[in-house]
Amino acid sequence: MIDLLRIMTAGSVDDGKSTLIGRMLYDAGALYDDHIASLSKGAPSGEHPDFALLTDGLRAEREQGITIDVAYRYFATPRRRFIIADAPGHEQYTRNMATAASTADLAILLIDARQGVSTQSRRHAFICALLGVPRLLVAVNKMDLVGFREERFREIEDEYRAFAVRLGLKNLCFIPVCAVDGDNLVHKSERMPWYGGPCLLPYLEDVYVAGDRNLVDFRLPVQRVVRPDERFRGYSGTLASGVVRVGDEVIALPSGFRSSIRSIHMGSTPLPQAVAGQAVTVCLDDELDIARGDLLVHPGNVPREFKELDLMTVWTGDEHLVAGMVLLIKLGCQWVKARCELIRYRIDPDTLRREQVESLGMNDIARIRLVLYRPVFADPYARNRHLGGVLLVSASGNDTVGAATIVERTDYDAELKTDRAVPERREVVWHHGQVTPAERTELLRQKPLTIWFTGLSGAGKSTLAFALERRLVDLGMACYVLDGDNVRHGLNRDLGFSPRDRAENIRRIAEVSRLMNDAGLILITAFISPFQEDREMARGIIGTERFLEVYLETSLEVCEARDPKGMYRKARSGELPSFTGISSPYEQPERPDLKLDTASLAIDDCVTMLLTSIRERCVGWEA
Repeated sequence: MIDLLRIMTAGSVDDGKSTLIGRMLYDAGALYDDHIASLSKGAPSGEHPDFALLTDGLRAEREQGITIDVAYRYFATPRRRFIIADAPGHEQYTRNMATAASTADLAILLIDARQGVSTQSRRHAFICALLGVPRLLVAVNKMDLVGFREERFREIEDEYRAFAVRLGLKNLCFIPVCAVDGDNLVHKSERMPWYGGPCLLPYLEDVYVAGDRNLVDFRLPVQRVVRPDERFRGYSGTLASGVVRVGDEVIALPSGFRSSIRSIHMGSTPLPQAVAGQAVTVCLDDELDIARGDLLVHPGNVPREFKELDLMTVWTGDEHLVAGMVLLIKLGCQWVKARCELIRYRIDPDTLRREQVESLGMNDIARIRLVLYRPVFADPYARNRHLGGVLLVSASGNDTVGAATIVERTDYDAELKTDRAVPERREVVWHHGQVTPAERTELLRQKPLTIWFTGLSGAGKSTLAFALERRLVDLGMACYVLDGDNVRHGLNRDLGFSPRDRAENIRRIAEVSRLMNDAGLILITAFISPFQEDREMARGIIGTERFLEVYLETSLEVCEARDPKGMYRKARSGELPSFTGISSPYEQPERPDLKLDTASLAIDDCVTMLLTSIRERCVGWEA
C-alpha cells in the first residue's frame, strides 16, 4: 500500500464539507493547540469550535459562509499520509472542484440528509467519473437532523448508488455521519447502532489504491532540458506512467529519433530505474534535439498520434463554446492551438440524457471534437490520466475555460503505416478546387442532403430508400442510394459485425456521404446503425445542416415476422451472434427528424412524408 492518499471533498453548499474535515482532524489529534484555540475563538461557551474555519481561509469565505477556493490540507496518522483538497460546493465554482478532482485518488462526497440527492450532487459524481476518480465515499451528513433514521440513509444510498453505477463508478462506500459531533468520523456512533460499516478515517487508512498506477506504458513528458555545463545534458520531467530503467531504448516524439537511457537522476541521486509519479532527470547515450513538450517513450509502446481529439469536457468559461471557436489546449507539457469542430452532445446531469445543443454555457458537461493545428501524441484518459487530460484555454484572453479528457474513439486508427514507432511526418491537407458549392447547387438545381435511414433489420430501409430514389429521379433530382449490403461487397468487405467494425462501417459511409454531398448530390443511406454514438459521429462528419435522420420505428415483432433473409431465425437459433434486436441492442434515436412505421404506412405514403421533410430542409426547390 502506498503511504500517501490524495482526497477530495465535494458537495452542495452548506452540506458540511469544511466542518467534516476540521472535526475529523480534531478527533484524530492532527491539530496543533494554536489551531484549536483559533477555531474556538468566538464560539459560545460550551459549544463546539467552528471546524469549518480550518479550511475556509479566504476572508470572503469566512464572511459568506461558503467555500470558494480549493483548500489543501496535509495530515498524517501512524498508518498513512493524506492530502485533502476541500473543493467548493457552489455551482459557480465547479471549475475549482474539477481542479481538485484531477489528481484525487478518492473523493468524499457529502449529501445533506435533509435535502437528499441534488443536481449538484449528481454533477459532482459526473465530474468524478469524467476525471477518472477511482473511488467515491458518500458521507450522508447531518443525520442528527433526521433523527438518525436508518430508513432515510438507505433511501439516499439506494438513489445515489443507482445513479453512480450508470456513470461507471463501482468503488462506492456510504457512511452516515454527523460531522459537527464527530459521529462515525473517527469513532463509532452510539446514536446509529444500526450501521455496521467502517468509520470514515479508518476506511481512508485502509483503502487500497496502489493498483491505480499505470506501470505498463512508459511516458515521460519533457518539462525542462537541464544543461549546467557542456558535459551534462539531461531531460527532466515527471513520469506520467510506466517504468524506465538504465539501458532501456527510448524514442523521442515527435522527431522519432532513438537512443538509450545512460543514467537516471532524482536530484543528485542516481537511480537504476524510475516509476510513474517520480520527478527525474534522464540522460541519453546520444545528444538529441529534444525540447520542452517532447515525449520519451519505449519504441515498442508508442501512443497514438492525434490530428483531432474527441473530448468529454466540463466547460467553465463565461463565454459560450460554439463550433468554430479557436482554443489553446495544454496537453502534458505542450501547448497546441485547436478549433472546435462540433459539439456532439451535452449531458443532463440529472437524467444523463444526451441533448443536442449549438453552444455550451458555464458548467455544462459535453462531448466535443477539436481539430488540432498540429498533431500530438497522447493516450485516452481511461488509460493514462496524466497524458489524457486536457486543459482548455481561451485563445483571446488566456483564461482557463474548461477541463477535458480524451475519449477513446471506436473507429480504426487513421494510420496506414505498420511500424507505429516511426511517426508520420508527411503533412496531409485538404485541397480546394475551383468549383464552389454554390456553383454546384446552381448547376444541379438542388441542395445536397444525406437522408440517413436507421431501424431494425426488416424495417424496410432498403425498400424505402430505393423507392425514394426513384421518386427523386423522376422529379429531376440527382441522387444515389448507399445500401448496407451493397457497400459490404467492396468498400467495407473487410469489416465484420463487432461494435468496433460497425463503428468503422458507419464512419466510412459518413465520409463517402460527405464527399457525395460536396459533389452536390442527394444521398440516401440504408443501414441499421444501431448505436446512438455512431449516428452522432456520422452527423458530425456530414454536418448537421446536411443530415436528415429518419427512424423506421417498426416493431421487432413485425420485423421478425417479415425476416426477408432468414436472419432472425438464425439469430434465435444461435447461428448469428451479436444480431441487432436479439443478442445485440438497438438504441433508438432520441430526436430523429422523422419517424415512420412501415407496418402501418404504405410505401407511397412514406415517400410522400419524406418529400415533405426534404422540402422543408432543402428550401429552394419544389417537387
